[in-house]
Amino acid sequence: MSKNHKDRQFRPVAVPNVQVGGFWGAWQDAVCDSTAEALLDRCVEAGMVRAIDVDQPSPGIVIPILDWGGTTQMFWDSDLGKSIETIAYSLYRKPNAALEARADAIIDLYEKLQDKDGYLNAWFQRVQPDRRWTNLRDHHELYCAGHLIEAAVAYFQATGKRKLLDIMCRYADYMIEVFGHGPEQIPGYDGHEEIELALVKLARVTGEKKYLDLSKFFVDERGREPHFFADEARRDGRDPKDYIQKTYEYGQAHLPVREQTKVVGHAVRAMYLYSGMADIATEYKDDSLTDALDVLWDDVVTKQMYITGGIGPAASNEGFTDYYDLPNDTAYAETCASVGLVFWANRMLGRGPDRRYADVMEQALYNGALPGLSIDGKSFFYDNPLESTGKHHRWKWHHCPCCPPNIARLVTSIGSYMYAVADDEIAVHLYGESTLRCELANGAEVSLKQSTNYPWEGSIAINAELAAPVRFTLSLRIPEWADDATLSVNGEMLDLSKVTVEGYARIEREWVDGDRVALYLPLSLRPQYANPKVRQDAGRVALMRGPLVYCAEEVDNGSDLNAIVVPKSLQQAQTEVMPTLNGAIAIDLAAEREDTSTWGDALYRMAPANRKPASIRLVPYHLWDNREPGSMLVWLQAEK
Repeated sequence: MSKNHKDRQFRPVAVPNVQVGGFWGAWQDAVCDSTAEALLDRCVEAGMVRAIDVDQPSPGIVIPILDWGGTTQMFWDSDLGKSIETIAYSLYRKPNAALEARADAIIDLYEKLQDKDGYLNAWFQRVQPDRRWTNLRDHHELYCAGHLIEAAVAYFQATGKRKLLDIMCRYADYMIEVFGHGPEQIPGYDGHEEIELALVKLARVTGEKKYLDLSKFFVDERGREPHFFADEARRDGRDPKDYIQKTYEYGQAHLPVREQTKVVGHAVRAMYLYSGMADIATEYKDDSLTDALDVLWDDVVTKQMYITGGIGPAASNEGFTDYYDLPNDTAYAETCASVGLVFWANRMLGRGPDRRYADVMEQALYNGALPGLSIDGKSFFYDNPLESTGKHHRWKWHHCPCCPPNIARLVTSIGSYMYAVADDEIAVHLYGESTLRCELANGAEVSLKQSTNYPWEGSIAINAELAAPVRFTLSLRIPEWADDATLSVNGEMLDLSKVTVEGYARIEREWVDGDRVALYLPLSLRPQYANPKVRQDAGRVALMRGPLVYCAEEVDNGSDLNAIVVPKSLQQAQTEVMPTLNGAIAIDLAAEREDTSTWGDALYRMAPANRKPASIRLVPYHLWDNREPGSMLVWLQAEK
């Protein structure tokens, strides 16, 4: 089954190596100006900072312990970690001495909190110190550590300050002693994956392979028999079968990872596991992991993913249900899950550019993750339905506030998802106004300036800024939807059919200062129909333009959005710039509406409703609920 995987290793560039403008620059400014500080304020209000301050009394149990034996208070370190990570990326874009000082003060508190052996967890040091390492299945210990590690790497890269990095290296060194198959070691892993991908980041920034090895251990151990979670429960005096999820599928621990073929369980956990697996596959050139991930990838994107890149339709397990079960009005589609899908897709590109992954990364980024943040950066979606009667709105905070800092850290680090670098190749995965600065294996420094108004317009120019000529390959993604795309170098047109490999145009040449690449991606409005097995979308059509899913909102179209009938021909679509929505492109389309005004009082009748011509306005789905509240619909009635 092995695909003859490439031996190239592509690694994302560090966030400070990419300066972003345009579309993503505006979103980053919203995070810098509002979200980063709001996250910290709300963490303080919740008591999270007081909880790590050893000079104050232990807060005790602030949020009650629930039926699963834990409390969301156990996750507080992860919320602080993601908030510090967001602050780090925001400081790179917009220096903010007051915000940096607040982050430094929190880091100082963590330094004082850390045990001499390196252990660091506010809950298990200050609230339940006798419960350390006793319930990895449920209590998120390593998950919290992972988010603090990611924060440490980000803060070091953005500010040059090592304190948090050193703290987390001490903790990771302690973990190496704690986990393993030796005497007195724990042969286990966390119920909520995250540490796996965090340790890879730590290894890459420190150059220490031991952290990779620990990550690989966690990946390799997951799901093996005899089952660690069962043994752990028995050691702790618990009944291994008496837990709320009743299945190890919830945390993807039902089988060894290389034997898993179906994406199951909690969506965010799954995405973090697959992200860690993909990183390990890249670092160890492990085809067995890549092969397993290919099967899982196809499983989710061909049977279990919304048109938005949303995943996990059910609130009951915050995750997956049955194949082709994609309800729109009750879609859970957690913001964190789409953020996680972006993480996974990006890491699947570690062994070489492949449009299969990058197209989904872009789809999930714009339509699954970005709706989680309002355009002013001050309010958030946790779940993301594709249909609303007008009662679904963003909120300021949440009892489990994982999504706000997750989308915020993704937005502020987007540059590292746009580009990846191998020894002698630069891949451009995402398009947007930006400047990349990187160094190739031969020491050559390369700067690429990308000029574009993407995703609103399809013209993209890339200019090389080089001190001396450099030979390398530039690989540019040609999205599957971009029919009739064109590409030129210094005005000379290239034949895309001859240079495109796995959806990327590969330009291998000696580049000189001033070289200019021009790529054009036509952004025509296109209909999208669901597999007939998706019962909820039968007889309906969704509309996309470029990477963006569009929707109808009541504020533009009045009520009864289900009465809109989209014609088969989309020739009469017009576009208009909307200054109130960050310059977004709205689409005005000639359509029909079923006439509800002449129906009468009957609930049912023998004849269908009459139709009349109508003009409808569609806006990008990621921008819905940023204006007056009202109903919303993605899947519109299709003309038969």
